[in-house]
Amino acid sequence: MTENEIAWNLSEIFSSHDDPRISKNIDTLQKLVDVFVATYKGKINTATFSAEDLYVLFIKQEVFDADIDGLQTYAHLNYDANMTIPESEALKKKVDDFVTETSKTLAFFTLEIGKLVQNKTELIDSPVLKDYKHYLEKIKRSVPHLLSEIEEQLILEKDQYGIRAWSELQGKWLNTREFQVMVEGVMKELSYGEANSLITHPDRSTRISTNKAIYGLLGKNQEIFSSALRSICSDWMKNTKRRNYDSPMHHSLIINDTTQVVIDNLMRVIEENVGVYQRYLRLKAKVMDLPKLTCADVRAPLEAPSMKKRSWEEAKELALEAYGTVDDDFKKYVSDMFDRNHIDASVRKGKRNGAYCASWYNGKTAYILQSFTGALNEIYTLAHELGHAVHDYLAMAEQSFFNLHPGYTVAETASTFGELLMTDLLLTKAETKDEKRAILAHVLDDTGQAAFQVSARVFFEQSLYNAIENGENLDGQTISKYWCAGRDKIYGDSVEWFDEMIWEWTMKPHYFIPNFRFYNYPYVYAQLFVFALYRVYKEEGQAFIPKFKQLLSAGGSLSPIDLANLVGLDITKPDFWKLGIKQIEEFINEFEKTLE
Repeated sequence: MTENEIAWNLSEIFSSHDDPRISKNIDTLQKLVDVFVATYKGKINTATFSAEDLYVLFIKQEVFDADIDGLQTYAHLNYDANMTIPESEALKKKVDDFVTETSKTLAFFTLEIGKLVQNKTELIDSPVLKDYKHYLEKIKRSVPHLLSEIEEQLILEKDQYGIRAWSELQGKWLNTREFQVMVEGVMKELSYGEANSLITHPDRSTRISTNKAIYGLLGKNQEIFSSALRSICSDWMKNTKRRNYDSPMHHSLIINDTTQVVIDNLMRVIEENVGVYQRYLRLKAKVMDLPKLTCADVRAPLEAPSMKKRSWEEAKELALEAYGTVDDDFKKYVSDMFDRNHIDASVRKGKRNGAYCASWYNGKTAYILQSFTGALNEIYTLAHELGHAVHDYLAMAEQSFFNLHPGYTVAETASTFGELLMTDLLLTKAETKDEKRAILAHVLDDTGQAAFQVSARVFFEQSLYNAIENGENLDGQTISKYWCAGRDKIYGDSVEWFDEMIWEWTMKPHYFIPNFRFYNYPYVYAQLFVFALYRVYKEEGQAFIPKFKQLLSAGGSLSPIDLANLVGLDITKPDFWKLGIKQIEEFINEFEKTLE
């Protein structure tokens, strides 16, 4: 780590990749695995296994799983910060291998507990298990799709060097490429993280060069990406049929704690309102004095003379103010993340692309990875990931490990809300109409991505499974055909696309996540859900915050429907999602006023 590097300190978990406590923890956990097998295997789904017995088992499992989670958290954070260090890669493999073997051995837990709940549904309403009521409801929902113990073990075994290896190849290949980009007239050789940060560069020629350089090179490497995606998607189709899911999306509905009806209503509202987003894109083209936006302009920042890149210290102060203005606890948690150096924000070769927040349950804290160069969009990324951290802090203080995380549809709630808090703050600090327009453009650019562009990814992913079902071979050109069809469903004729952009799908890591399909619609859900929450917040003011904190503190202990009810919203209504669209329209109206 260099002197001025913004790197996280992982020593609270383990001191280094060769910390002797790592091997000691693995040995201890292995002994617990043996105890679990001797104590529980074949003895759970029986007439004598009571609610009290299940409660004791859950407590033991949570302690065990939280310790496993600590190992994985350290190994993966250590690796993601720099994928080029052999020792970090070796540790990640060691931990992943251990977790895979452990999961195989303990696969009987899922099966026997599932059958117990299925045979004794009265357990769900047992007073003894009241803290696990929704957890038990989710178990009941997943039971019909479980296989035999040996089949579950075989799947875990084959995945380790099958689809997980394909997924790792995609990430490693992407993040170890060098891209030739013309940056403000100077040709530079950049890592993917460095190049990708220029997608929103103020200089238009730099953005154009960046898009063409990234996707041109990835297009040349498309055989790697198409092979990986084809293998992962085809594997999932086999899984879908083997587990008797209704569709390739069905598993994600269970994981995300939602229903097909809710998601169908959501996507229908998006399709019916693509014109709202296209209206903004045409207004933006007008501001930029262009007949039509190109793909390099869709996320282009609208600069204001008074705006400049901010230092890390300035970004920190903005984050503290944005969250602190609303709630003292929010500010305390955000401050804790900075004070303990739990954020890795420097750009470096080999660092995982993108941004995320990882919780560490045993430490009751979190860690954030992003790349920061001072641009406005990175200020928002910081606010977004800190929202995840706030959510984690609140949930970890109230919930046990099994109830920590809500479905992904609700997991984006605090993060997206945090971006809106940052927007409120920046608008109050805006000194000119140009600056206000730039801030609103950023909000609408991000909203367009999360609500509309990500919807294109939903359509795209569905088309891949339809193609496999119809016997099509997913070579690179075929995948690109479906990518463009989904994209054009959203953008219509409002954007001009470079030829290289047919390969945009290659760099989205989400498509390559093993056994986790349709990561995408939760972002659409979250965007419209939080915009609806934001409307309530604007109406109620500070009276809304205690209810909002109650929602976040509930973690995954309640269903998304019940969580929404805490703040007075009903997501089961078909027209619910239109509340979010109305808020987007309000932002567009405010943006249009800055053109007058």
